[in-house]
Amino acid sequence: MREVSDKNVLNDFCTRFCDIVEKHAKYIIVSGFVAIASGRTRGTEDIDMILERLDKPRFDALHRDLSGNGFVCMQSGDVEVIYKDYLDHRLGVRYTDKDSFLPEMEVKFAKDVLDELQIKERVRLPLTGLNVWFGSVEMNIAFKEMQLKSDKDMEDARHLRLAYDPDEIRISICKKMIGDFR
Repeated sequence: MREVSDKNVLNDFCTRFCDIVEKHAKYIIVSGFVAIASGRTRGTEDIDMILERLDKPRFDALHRDLSGNGFVCMQSGDVEVIYKDYLDHRLGVRYTDKDSFLPEMEVKFAKDVLDELQIKERVRLPLTGLNVWFGSVEMNIAFKEMQLKSDKDMEDARHLRLAYDPDEIRISICKKMIGDFR
């Protein structure tokens, strides 16, 4: 597996990408990068972003802005293909800097009420030092423990519990919602 372990590279990439997305759409960063940005030491090849669903004209504007700022989509340079063949079919696309294959931002549209709720309840996590929007710590823990379950995900969840002292009742509620919707 290819990985980036330099936190500064990941933070810079995430911040630059999110600054552009922020002008066009609501989003959240979820999964492994939440733990990494919160102090967990491990590498990753991608950062996961969930975007609110955008219509084609709004996505066109976002893609043009990303492209104009040095980001490229690995699946296609054709915005029509990206939108209709990937995002509109609930598939993710990966953006990188034009001069580097890593890191990658995996972008997906919100696919259900659970993703929409996460975007609605998005938070900034001061511990990260980043001015980007994250899914809640409780929801990230719930997904890692209930749905993803790899050793790496379980370690991420343990780290998030130690770093944030999350609301255990909220984690239980999130797990129930995951069971109901996924």
